[in-house]
Amino acid sequence: MTAPAPDFPAGFLWGVSASAFQIEGSLTADGRGPSSWDAFTGEEGRVKDGSRADVATDHYRRYREDVALMAELGVGAYRFSVSWSRVLPEGHGRVNDKGLDFYDRLVDELCAAGIAPVPTLFHWDTPLALEKNGGWLDRDTAERFAAYASVVAERLADRVPRWITINEPAEVTLLGYGLGEHAPGRQLVFDALPAAHHQLLAHGLGVQALRAAGAREIGIAASHSPIWTAGDSDDDRAAAELYDTLTNRLFADPVLTGTYPAGLASLLPGPVAEDLRTISTPLDWYGINYYNPMLVGAPQPTAAAAADAGSSFGGIEIPPDLPFSIRQIEGRELTDFGWPVVPDGLRELLATMRERYGDRLPPLYITENGCSYADGPDPETGRIDDARRVAYHDGHVRALHEAMAEGADVRGYFVWSILDNFEWAEGYRQRFGLVHVDYETLARTPKESFAWYRDLIKSGR
Repeated sequence: MTAPAPDFPAGFLWGVSASAFQIEGSLTADGRGPSSWDAFTGEEGRVKDGSRADVATDHYRRYREDVALMAELGVGAYRFSVSWSRVLPEGHGRVNDKGLDFYDRLVDELCAAGIAPVPTLFHWDTPLALEKNGGWLDRDTAERFAAYASVVAERLADRVPRWITINEPAEVTLLGYGLGEHAPGRQLVFDALPAAHHQLLAHGLGVQALRAAGAREIGIAASHSPIWTAGDSDDDRAAAELYDTLTNRLFADPVLTGTYPAGLASLLPGPVAEDLRTISTPLDWYGINYYNPMLVGAPQPTAAAAADAGSSFGGIEIPPDLPFSIRQIEGRELTDFGWPVVPDGLRELLATMRERYGDRLPPLYITENGCSYADGPDPETGRIDDARRVAYHDGHVRALHEAMAEGADVRGYFVWSILDNFEWAEGYRQRFGLVHVDYETLARTPKESFAWYRDLIKSGR
């Protein structure tokens, strides 16, 4: 048994998260257009278990059942994403009313259950028509995004108290355009940097479009990690600093300070100074997705040394010719994804954000935090004892409370995720949910972590 969780402030928001492509299924229903991930998963070898998201968890048809589970859980908010191509099949122009109607119904269902809807407008699934025209390498995609944001807000803003523009632009840039591990599967390495700039520009334009349509409480959900230096050499320190710049500062600095890290602005397209004024449009809050620290050092001198140090992380292959290497963090429990469990990394990250950005940092929400463990139902009782997930979240909640005691202004915590789902290039091999999904029958079964989170929320802590 764990000790009682610490007390959190009154009004602290407990939530759960999910994304459209990972749970909705019904990829051709009611006029939805294809996305970059539809195309990517259709290419042989892209998804490790060979699966597709045509059904996923069938949330498009079973959303009422899923909202009822959230109501049973007692969460105050549900962070979901809107499928851009379900609303605008070509990414711009004609609005698909049937697709928008789905989110209208979902928002109504959430409101009726007393759960605040928190839509994310872009969670990696670029409309395929836009991707074919360059996707996030094309400046026009940012303008298209702003127009899309207006369409969604005009329909939903009267009932949505909090909005997210873009989820994890770092992953789209690095994994989608840099390394080719995610859609659209490009391998541009440092030539992927325009995708970062255009997503950030889309964010700024999106904030402005949302506000013009009457939306309130607007933020972004950015992935951040503490970066640990693997050794004491100058080369190790330089490599860790570069990695920190590319994965943390490249995305937070422009949004929060209106500047790019030194040396990067000249590598980015467009009128950068003018764009930065848009990108840094003031936010109401800033979302942080945290999973684990990264241990980074200088490039390994030989292939054998690189293999010893770990040339992949969480299933992602790291090219040997990059100016840094990702090392394995020793002495920590690993999730089934191979990610180290480091709850105190969340406290460290929040302290770093406060030190780095000071009074430019708005109130924070932890918009994702979670772990993959493949615990399934006991064949005799049907019970799913995912004690490791309980320990994971318990540890992170305590670390969060410690960070808040040190001065971090955090207003809420969202578990990733409410359901087991389609985990991108991993397919159905990784399970992050508080609720188990049988992918044959689509039956939902709450795990022990569901009961733990329900009790945490019920306790008022």
